[in-house]
Formats: sequence, C-alpha cells, structure tokens
Amino acid sequence: MNIQPVDRSLQAQLQQKIDHLNKPKGSLGRLEELALQIGLIQHTLTPSLNHPCHLLLGGDHGIEREGVSVSPREVTWQQMINFTHGGGGVNMFCRQHGFKLRIVDVGVDYDLSGIDGIIDCKIARGTRNFLHEAAMNQEEYEHAMQVGVRLVDECVAEGCQVISVGEMGIANTSPSSIWMSLFGNIPLDECIGAGAGLDSPGISHKRQVLAEAVEHYRQTRSGDTAKVDAEDVIRYFGGFEMVAAVGAMLRGAERGLVVLVDGFIMTACAIAAIRLCPEAQDYMVFTHCGDESGHRRMLDIVGARPLLNLGLRLGEGTGALCAFPILDSAVRMINEMNNFDTAKITKYF
Repeated sequence: MNIQPVDRSLQAQLQQKIDHLNKPKGSLGRLEELALQIGLIQHTLTPSLNHPCHLLLGGDHGIEREGVSVSPREVTWQQMINFTHGGGGVNMFCRQHGFKLRIVDVGVDYDLSGIDGIIDCKIARGTRNFLHEAAMNQEEYEHAMQVGVRLVDECVAEGCQVISVGEMGIANTSPSSIWMSLFGNIPLDECIGAGAGLDSPGISHKRQVLAEAVEHYRQTRSGDTAKVDAEDVIRYFGGFEMVAAVGAMLRGAERGLVVLVDGFIMTACAIAAIRLCPEAQDYMVFTHCGDESGHRRMLDIVGARPLLNLGLRLGEGTGALCAFPILDSAVRMINEMNNFDTAKITKYF
C-alpha cells in the first residue's frame, strides 16, 4: 500500500487557530492535540468526523485447541449471532455514538452464511494450530488483508471519515501476545495474561504452549527473532480476523481516515500494521489502555498515549467506541468555539 505521512503544511495554521480560541493556550490539553492530529490527517482547518463506521471481524484460532482460553470456541459464533440481534456491547455503543456496524465473518468455525446481518468473507473455518505449523498460508494471508481493504473502501464510498475495528475470536490474545513479544522484543512471559479469565494454572499452561510455539517457529526460521520478517510473523501466528484488521488499518491510513485503535488485540494489530508501514501510525488514535496484562507495555512499544483507562477488556472494539465522544469534542472545539476576536475578549498571552 502507498501510505504517505500526513501532510504537515497546515500545521502552523492549525496550531494558530487552536491557540487563538477564547481559552488559555493549551488549556484543553489532549483535545487540542486531537484537533491538530485530525486536521492534519484531513488536511483542513475545519475537520469533521462524518459517517463513522465500525468493523466487527470474527475468526477462530487453531491454537484454541490447546486449552489456552477459558472460553470454548463455540462462543465465537454464538456471539456473532448475538451481535446480529443487537445484544452485544458493540451494538450498544455503536447505537449510542452513531457508528454504522458491519459484522464480518472472516474465519469463524461455523456456517454463518445464512445469518442475516453477517457479511460472509470466510476464508476458512479457523486458522491452523500454530503450535505445529503456520496459522495460514501466503494465499490466505493475502486474502485476509484484502478483506480489510475492501471493507474500508466500502465505508469510504459511503462518506466515512473515521473507522474503528473490533474483533471476536476466542483465543486471540495468544497470537497478540506473541506479536507483542516478537515485535516489541519483550520476553514472552511478560506479554501473556489471563485473556477472558484464565486462573493461575491456566496462565501457566498458556505460557508453556506459546513458548513451545515460538521455539518451534525459531527452529523453522533463522532463529534471530529480533530481525524476523514482519509479514512472516503476522502470517504464522495471526488470526484471519486479526490480519483483516491489519489490512483495514493500513487501508484506512492510505485513504486518509482517522483510525481508532481499541484494546490489547487491536493494539497488536496496529503494531503489526506499523511494522509493515510506519507511516500508518500518523493516522491512528489509541483510544484506551485495557485491563489485559501487558497492554500498557504494548502501547509503549509505539509510544502511544491512550485516551482512556477504564479497565476494559471486552474487545469487540468497545473501548474505541467509548472514546469517540472525546474526538467529537476535539472537532467541535476547533470548529465551534469563538476566538478572541469574535468573542471580543482581550487576548492576554
């Protein structure tokens, strides 16, 4: 993809406009930073957040067969159907904040083709077990990336200016932890948490399984994980829904969208996208620091400052949706506040 760094030629004008609003300079803190970022992304002094869209991507993982999650894999398809009934957290927040929700089957291990409200982009019924082999082959990887690209293009055709991505996939904290370890050069043990609610023995088992998987991967590659090829790591360990999310984030950046990054899994996808194309980070807003062990350290890998810290760990993109009103406030600030001239207030700095 051809992702360009944001055009900063308007930066001085945007900053001047923000500083000249009738308030003490810098007094609206992160809102001012967000307004500047969104203005740069859209290359305008009057940014907007029209037609926000949310992609809810579903997929199952072969590694789930190793007992690394407290939740059974059937919860993936059961929740996907629940979302079509409007009963999930993601549904509530999309309704609250005016997001158009797309529920997408990228690789769920269940036949959802006849379910109204689910977009069928199924590549396979779950990935392979990366304890023993690559989760997907090159063709499947490219297919998953293109799913994300196509979904974003459909949103842009409707007038979308801001995209958020969520996931539904039992055991997807496992590949996320491995991506965090390999991309962040962090010991794997420090990247593994409870996921959906593992107890201490369960976490120990998860650590053992994932350590074996990474060791097997090292043996099949050069052994130098510090210089490992990003695409190879993404393909070997990722889920179909995760790779589609990477594709969506990259395409969102390429199309000049504001890209909202959710919790632990989606931050792992954002880091993967940044490893493939560093310029993509200019378009990302990291919305919250979740409750999953290691999320704070994952955010530190890319120097991200999340907007919220609410102890969230639901996934589905719910944290990104919760943070949207903050972006809305930032845009309203730069567009609707009086400046010192129009308010006839003495500028005192």
